[in-house]
Amino acid sequence: MTLKSLINVALFFIVCSASAQNMQEGFTYLETGKYKQAETFFNTILKDYPNNKTARLCYGRAIGLNGQPEEAYTLFTDLLADYPNDFEVKLNYGESLLWNSNFTDAKVYYQGLVNEDPKSFAALLGFANTLSNLKEYEAALTMVNNALEVSPGNPNALVSKKYIYLGYAYQNQQAQNYDKAELLLTKNLELFGDDKDTLLNLANLYLIWNKLDSAKTMYNRLAEQPEHKIIALNGLALVEHLNGKEKKALELSTEAYKSLTATTDSNITQQTTERYAQALIWNKKFKAATTLIDTLNTEHSNENWALALRATLNIYKSNFKESLKDYNTILANDSTSFDGNLGKANVLKALGYYDDAYTSAENTLKFYDNQKDAVNFISKLDNNFAPVLESSASHTYDNGDNKAFAFSNAVEFPLSTKFKLLGNYNYRTTSNTVTDVSANSNNLSLGLGYQLLPSITFKGTAGITAAKAESTDYTQLLTDISFNIKSFKRQTLDIGYKRQVESFNAELLDQELVQNNYYANYNLSTNFNLGWFTQLMHTSQNDGNKRNLLFTSLYYNLLPKPALKVGVNYQHITFKEQVPTIYFSPEKFNVYEVFMNVIKNEDSSKPKSWFYNLTAAYGYQFIEDDEKQSTYRFQGAFGYKFSERSLLNVYGTHSNIASATAAGFTFTEVGLRFKWQFMK
Repeated sequence: MTLKSLINVALFFIVCSASAQNMQEGFTYLETGKYKQAETFFNTILKDYPNNKTARLCYGRAIGLNGQPEEAYTLFTDLLADYPNDFEVKLNYGESLLWNSNFTDAKVYYQGLVNEDPKSFAALLGFANTLSNLKEYEAALTMVNNALEVSPGNPNALVSKKYIYLGYAYQNQQAQNYDKAELLLTKNLELFGDDKDTLLNLANLYLIWNKLDSAKTMYNRLAEQPEHKIIALNGLALVEHLNGKEKKALELSTEAYKSLTATTDSNITQQTTERYAQALIWNKKFKAATTLIDTLNTEHSNENWALALRATLNIYKSNFKESLKDYNTILANDSTSFDGNLGKANVLKALGYYDDAYTSAENTLKFYDNQKDAVNFISKLDNNFAPVLESSASHTYDNGDNKAFAFSNAVEFPLSTKFKLLGNYNYRTTSNTVTDVSANSNNLSLGLGYQLLPSITFKGTAGITAAKAESTDYTQLLTDISFNIKSFKRQTLDIGYKRQVESFNAELLDQELVQNNYYANYNLSTNFNLGWFTQLMHTSQNDGNKRNLLFTSLYYNLLPKPALKVGVNYQHITFKEQVPTIYFSPEKFNVYEVFMNVIKNEDSSKPKSWFYNLTAAYGYQFIEDDEKQSTYRFQGAFGYKFSERSLLNVYGTHSNIASATAAGFTFTEVGLRFKWQFMK
């Protein structure tokens, strides 16, 4: 909301004594807001009586209030020269300064008028409105209260007081002094009852403050006023959307949309149509949304609000390049457009043009100082390019009497939006309580990540592992090289090579088993909640054995918040040579399973929040030509985000799928993970 304080002070009741002209008709025009008729009336009077002070005053007011402030200022300047000591002329001259938005000069002038007559209602109210326009709200409140002491209950002063409170609250809202803003708006409600503007401003404050239940209460209070119910329903639909209740949002928005009539205010009609189109998009009813938005863009060709809806629809459909075209058109129409600047920033980020996304978001703040959405966007983008340390500690054990403890640290240190340094250290110690064999390994690697193109990112690390096993100590080279490719809509492809040493248990570490893995991961998501992930991997080992692996998962997203998906997985593994006494290496191995996954991510809108990720799967595995065996898998993580820069979670896995470990055992792992953005 942009405050536009009331600057039209009460019409002065001009009393003319011994006047030859009857000007009551003109006075009535002024008092009833018929300024064009008043202008014509007093202009006629002045043709016959050009020096009549009253006619000159009234004519000046008529043209000033009828969109000719500069001409009115000139007229009152001349009047002031003719009547320098006339207080009524001074008052009108002061008001002409307000009409011309010359608030700095008006402040000085009204201060003089108030000093001259501290009990002048018009001077006090004009001064209050001047201070309000200068955003000096504390002083404005003092002046308007003084005016109300002179004229208790005056409706013009009360309206000014209402807007001073609204402006003062908005100023505090922008400064994120939400408690003070709430107090000011609550005072307004005490003075003016369930005033529409105050209820809407309070609701908006609560939305920004993320107090959604309080926002809902304000909109429900507004909905009790039949003339404002459509506006309230639009707000309630937004609250439900922010609460993740998209169906309820569409239900409310549909009710509002169907309530529109030919006599509904055009602004309300537009706002309601926008919200209805948005609700269709939120519910992924893209066919209906496309039909409506195409019609709007035909009827309102090149209008920014219709273009913004089409841009939003294309974002949800991942048509980012089409969305970018619309945002560029919006900015060509209006370079200060909030939707255009911040919408473009979001699209550029999605397309991988991070520097341009920063520029577009910063442009938003040039026109909308301290705007929360733009500030949050930049903050989240900053977090993507801030140095991060991720540490974890875990304990693993299986039914083959193997135990292991591991500790790892991984660091990402961005030097720009395209380039970052990578580092990783991992320590693992493992033992077998039956064979009394133990071993440990230390892995250290360094590397870099580089965005080659907006759609292609390279990551590469190299390092060494130093192992101390039962019968030998050795070092081996470690390598991990990959390309992440996003060349097609809603599709990602990772291709890479990874060299590692098998370290699941002490016996395998003692074998110095080096694996060269060549892999490709492909992920596809759709607009209709279906997803597909596939991994292909070929492994060659330094013992001459070779492994081929296929894993594929087809899943369906049932709910968005918390995310709930169900699906089926299939895994197929073959080994060239079978060496079961050393490691799990069947000639053929197949697993079929169904799974359910529930995810609640940390809330990006809150500095602190809980999060979790739970997966349960059940199926069957087939080893060689043996009878099928039932399988199960449980995975979970539960954690807390302490701030925008740190989080902690516990995690665990329990599975009896033979391929889950190199030894083919049922195993369990529990661990602790800490993530810290250690620099801004």
